[in-house]
Parts: sequence; structure tokens; C-alpha cells
Amino acid sequence: MTDARTPGRSGIGLVAVTAAGRAAARDLQRAWPDARHYDGTAREALTAAVTACAGVVCFLATGATVRLLAGTPDTGSLLTGKDSDPGVVCVDEARRWAVALVGGHAGGANDLAERVAATLGATAVVTTASDAAAVPALDSFGADIGLRVEPGSRLAAVGTALLAEQPVTLYTDAVWPLPPLPGTVRPADLTDLTDLTGRSGPADHPFPTAPGALGGADEPDGSSAPATSQAGPATPATSVPPVPPDRPDRPAAPAIVITDRVVTPPAPAVVYRPPSLVVGVGASRGVPADEIVDLVERALADAGLAPLAVRHLATVEAKRDEAGIVAAARRFGWPLVVHPAEALAAVDVPHPSEVVRAAVGTPSVAEAASLLGPDAGLSAGTAELVVPKRASAHATVAVARHRPRGRLAIVGLGPGDRDLLTPRAARELARASVIVGLDQYVDSVRDLIRPGARVLASGLGAEEARAVAAVDAARAGHAAALIGSGDAGVYAMGSPALERADGSFDVVGVPGVTAALSAAALLGAPLGHDHMMISLSDLHTPWEVIEQRVRAAAQADVAVAFYNPRSKARTWQLPRALTLLAAHRPLSTPVGIVTDAFRPAQQVTVTTIGELSATPAPRLELVGMTTTVVVGSTHTRVVAGHVVTSRGYRWS
Repeated sequence: MTDARTPGRSGIGLVAVTAAGRAAARDLQRAWPDARHYDGTAREALTAAVTACAGVVCFLATGATVRLLAGTPDTGSLLTGKDSDPGVVCVDEARRWAVALVGGHAGGANDLAERVAATLGATAVVTTASDAAAVPALDSFGADIGLRVEPGSRLAAVGTALLAEQPVTLYTDAVWPLPPLPGTVRPADLTDLTDLTGRSGPADHPFPTAPGALGGADEPDGSSAPATSQAGPATPATSVPPVPPDRPDRPAAPAIVITDRVVTPPAPAVVYRPPSLVVGVGASRGVPADEIVDLVERALADAGLAPLAVRHLATVEAKRDEAGIVAAARRFGWPLVVHPAEALAAVDVPHPSEVVRAAVGTPSVAEAASLLGPDAGLSAGTAELVVPKRASAHATVAVARHRPRGRLAIVGLGPGDRDLLTPRAARELARASVIVGLDQYVDSVRDLIRPGARVLASGLGAEEARAVAAVDAARAGHAAALIGSGDAGVYAMGSPALERADGSFDVVGVPGVTAALSAAALLGAPLGHDHMMISLSDLHTPWEVIEQRVRAAAQADVAVAFYNPRSKARTWQLPRALTLLAAHRPLSTPVGIVTDAFRPAQQVTVTTIGELSATPAPRLELVGMTTTVVVGSTHTRVVAGHVVTSRGYRWS
């Protein structure tokens, strides 16, 4: 854990002065490579931890911690301000509670409390109003995608409006993969920005609709009606009807503004600067830093662009150590990114120069460097030159605006029991502004979906439509989550969705406990050695292909977990698969039948290949589409009621 607000601080400081506290601190140290215990008195240890660390965990009473942080007139306070204090969490000696005490959002204490709770088996106590009301915390909203709050923004006024469920207007000039916003936040699609910028006449880049708005209107309560199984691709963001400017005879609604342009909002507003601008710079040898700084400042000011929206300064690799460029980047506080000349030469620019090519191997430095995205945070080929090359005596600069990349999370929900849904999956569900999934899976996690998220739920048979909808949402720039039971990448929606990926959006995979693993855990350890997972559904895979795979598993003598083993219409496939396996292993081989694993209707039965292959075989009636059938190998035994496949170790 590092603190971007104060670059000198990193890691987690642990403060404990009692035996129980030190024992808990040692447990955290063993689990967290970035944790360090501070010795000394409570005051000494806390002072050192607050000074050096991005987060602090105190195994002290909250009252004692508050007094130590506040200090005395003689010692002074350890707290310097909301925007610079580290997150501080207090844990009681019984390890029951992890209380986010200071720096809930900006300092990361809320997340740190959840992390402590997950490690120590405690309960996180988070008291910030936005978390309690499930509305975004404006001081950290969009921080994971690089949004930064413009100084002077009215965080308190807009935050109060959100908590009071009052109307808030959202202005944005691009679709960013934002977390969901409540239904009281309404997008504005303005073609005349007079009220927003103070300039008359139409803008060059009118605000489109809000991120998160996908086809169809939201319900009045801010939720979204589920899509039908025929749900098509996500509707472009510009389809939502425009919201006209506020009438001059009434106060304007509080606003959230996301733009890289210099604006004057018409109401109390929080202005966020996205990392959308890249400044390219070329220079002669020995260029003064002041010349570059002046040229960049004038270029941004003349174009009405906010310096806080600049992602980095970019140049050619040959200028990596040019003192003036390095000093200018440092003065602005921007990272310096360098590109090989051949990469810059491949970028199409409006103002190439053969003189520049002869000097550094590329016909353009400033324009090409501004247009070239250096990492996955910027979409390749979607940059727009907003400030063409302009020059001073010894330098050139250009500015490009880059389209943000959308985000697709492939989320596995586990077998069904909430205890087996990972914390990361829960965070991704809360993070997504578009949720796509089978209706019954969506219903099982609705309490984890934030108000304002767009839900696209559909029934069985609409798998292709769900894959298309999720990919289209991410491609359009939204933060989408495609959910599936078990692990979404195992016989689920991960594959059909990612087959449509084109590199224009980021993909986040969240593993889940898949059916084979949940069934195996209930049976014992039937997958203790090599094993295979095979689906017996021949709806989309020819049976000849499936049978070839079953024969291979039989000949290889590995345990097999059968997915989709039997349905009302498919009754012969499982018996045929068992017959193929029986040709290479005894009829006494254990078989586990697990239905509705970790759900209220859970059933676990242990039988044998012989019993399931007999005629009649009443236990076949236990097998359905929510069943996983695990067939052992010749090394599988039933030991004290548990199905175990031996690893074959010499000592065993």
C-alpha cells in the first residue's frame, strides 16, 4: 500500500503495546508483506507509523488512539488534514472489530478495515455516511481510474445532496468506466455550454450523456428494469434524452463535472479532472526548462485545458536525459514517458518534418508522442490532437486527448453460499455500473449491486446476447461486470465474452469456486491427483467429440468431474460415459453425486460406477443440471466416508 498523496509514505504500520495486541500484529505481519510493527511507547510507535506509513493499524482502544492522534498543546497533533492523513484502523484485543477511525476514504481506512477483518476474522466497522447509504464517496470517486478533484470543488455541498437524495446533474465530455451513481444523478446532454463555461455559442465537444446509461430508461427509484432474453447490444450513451439547462428562475442543481476543459459550473459542483491529456514535447539540446514550462502553460491555457487532466509528458527516447525536459516534467509533477523513435515514426501526424527525422529518426516528436498511448490506460488509435504542434525558439509541444478504456470484469459468484463468494467479487459487483448475467444469478447478488447500476438480466438461452451486451458496454467505455456461478471462466460466460474482445477495453478476471471444486470439497479429496473436467452437454458440442475426451480420460486413469451430466431431455449421455470409464477401471470405483452444492437443497451421495451402470439404476434420478458427478480413478478409495484419490507419495 502506497499513498499517492504523500509519496514518501508506504506500507502498513502496526502499533501494539500489549501481549494480545503484539500477537495480532505478528499475525498481520505474517500475512502482509507490506506490514511493519513499530516498537516503543504507544505515542512513539504511533508517531513513527503515521509519519512513515500509508495506513496504520492500532491494537489500542479507540479513545486512546484518538487522544494520541490529537496530541496535546505541548506535543501537537499527528493529524495534518483530510487530504494528507493516513488511514487509521483500531482493532480490539479480542479481534472482534476493525474500526475505520481516521481517513476513511482519502486515507483508505475503510478498505484497510475490510482487509484487517478478512485476515483476522473480525468485523469491519465503517461509519462514513456515504458507505452506510451506498452512495459514492466523492473525495475518492473514480480514483482508481485516475480522476482527480479540482481544488475549490464543493465536495460537502454535492455530497449532502446525494445523501439527501436530491437531484444532482452530471456533466461529462467522455464515457469513463465510473462506479454507479444513484438514480438522483441525472445526465445532461448540452449542445450550448453557455451556462457551464461562461462562453456563448455551441461547444466544439458537447457533453454526451452520463457514463452508465445504457439503453432504456431507469426506473424512478434509480434501479433498472431487467432486460429480456432478447436484449441486444448496449445502446450508445447518446441515446438518453437530453436534460435541459436549469431554468434561470430557480437555483441550479448541484453538479458533478468530469472534463479536461476549464469550466465554470453554474451551481455548487465537484469538478473531476480525468487523465485524458498527454503533452508531447520535442526540444533542441540544452533547452531551458523555463522555456518548456512557459510553452506548455500557454498551449493549455489557449486551448482551455486543465493542467490537472494531463496524464504525463512524453518525448522521444533520445531526449530521456535532456535536463530541461526532465526538469519541466518534475516542475509540473507529471511522469515523463519516452518512446523509441521507430514507434513515433509510425504515428500519422498532420505536421511531419524531415529536419526532425534527420535529427532523431522520426518526422515528429511532439505530435506523435502526444498521440501515442503508452499503456493499457489509453485506447490505441483513439487519440485526438487538440493542440497541434506549436514551437518556441528551442522547443515544440502538442497536446492530445485520449479516449478512456472501458472495463469488463468477469466475475465468478461461487457455488451459491454467500460465504464462498470472494470479497473481490463483491467489490467488483459494487464497482460496476453495468451488471450482465443470468436472471437467477443476478437475483442472488442484488444486495451487492449499488443503486444506479444498470442491470441487464436475461434467462436461459440468451448466452450470446449477454456476452454481446457485456462486451458492448465495456467497448463503449463503461465499467461492466459479467457474472456467472462458480467460476465465470469455467463452462460459463467468460469464454463467449472474451472471444469478442478487441483490445479496446481492459479485462479483470475474478475467480470463483467452480462446481468441481465445491463438489470435491463436500466429497473429501477425489481430485487429489490429476483430473479432468468434461461437460456432457451435446447441445453445442458434438457427442463424438465429447466421447473422444471421455475415452482419453478413461485411458489416462484420471479422476473426472462431469458438468451438465443429465437433464430431462438428455438421459443417456452419463450412462454412456460411465460405460467408457468402466472399460479401464473397476466397477467398484467410487462416484460422488453432488447436487446444489452449498445451497439449501444440497444433496451428497457416494456410490460406484457399478451401481450407477446397473439396470435399473435408481440413483441416476439424483442427477440433474445442478449436479456435478465426480468419478474416481483406480487410485480412488472411500476412507471413513470420504472419497480420496491418493497422491501416490512414497511415504503414503
